[in-house]
Amino acid sequence: ARTIAKALRLNEDLTEALALAHDLGHTPFGHAGEETLNRLMKGHGGFNHNLHTLKIVDELEERYPAFPGLNLTWETREGIVKHTTDFDRARTPRELCPRQAPTLEAQIVDIADEIAYDNHDLDDGLTSGLILESDLKKIALWSEREKEVLKEYANLTNQQKRYLIIRALINLQVTSLIRETEDNLKRERIKSFTDVKKLKSKIVSFNKEIREKREPLRDFLMRNLYLHHRVIRMSTKYRRFMQQLFEMYINRMELILPENRKHIKQDGVYRVVCDYIAGMTDRFALDEYKKLFDPDEKV
Repeated sequence: ARTIAKALRLNEDLTEALALAHDLGHTPFGHAGEETLNRLMKGHGGFNHNLHTLKIVDELEERYPAFPGLNLTWETREGIVKHTTDFDRARTPRELCPRQAPTLEAQIVDIADEIAYDNHDLDDGLTSGLILESDLKKIALWSEREKEVLKEYANLTNQQKRYLIIRALINLQVTSLIRETEDNLKRERIKSFTDVKKLKSKIVSFNKEIREKREPLRDFLMRNLYLHHRVIRMSTKYRRFMQQLFEMYINRMELILPENRKHIKQDGVYRVVCDYIAGMTDRFALDEYKKLFDPDEKV
């Protein structure tokens, strides 16, 4: 995200702040965890990790004696809640101008996020053996980069070849994004922040060729990695863990740490339990489950 912002001469500090903050509100166990919390909070305001990120930086973080939150700029707060991908959509609060387009920096972070998780999930899938490199030869974006790498380097190990292909994939997409966005800025005659906010469509984008070539790769990841039976089994298990933790806390609020319980008067029991679980890491949630449900586990 910083690389793209620098190439486009935008605000690198704002871009980095948005990139660092955009996943603060994620629950344990990724999107399976978020979907579970949203279901459990039906009738109590639901759950969305973008809105929860905003709550973390506006209210839950306690760093200063004079006010709650981190006192972030309007642009940072707006970029957090307008983070939009295939998995992330949230209602924008009125004070953050829901009808206006996000800043260019926020748009950059959206697509940098996609580039990052597509390519790192690809690497993780290959490393874990859930997907096979031989299957990727049918995907043009992968096979073209593989030919380029093998043409330039000889006697590579499998690990080196994989690293170089994924690096080439990232470079290709970042380069396309920068060039296409520069063309879009010129075509739309964007001169200021105000010009960006008036637009109905996003300026930051890939060119048509890369957009079309990315789709088969993303479809492949969905079918072969995200919907892999082992991943589905783990997701099903984690959904059950989170539901049991949620129900246990709702019925026994004294199990929650005192510093979290102090928000009950303001937010209500359900929201406090939701916020508490959303703030857990995967490991903390698993450890907490063992402490509450395994009779042999120390508490």
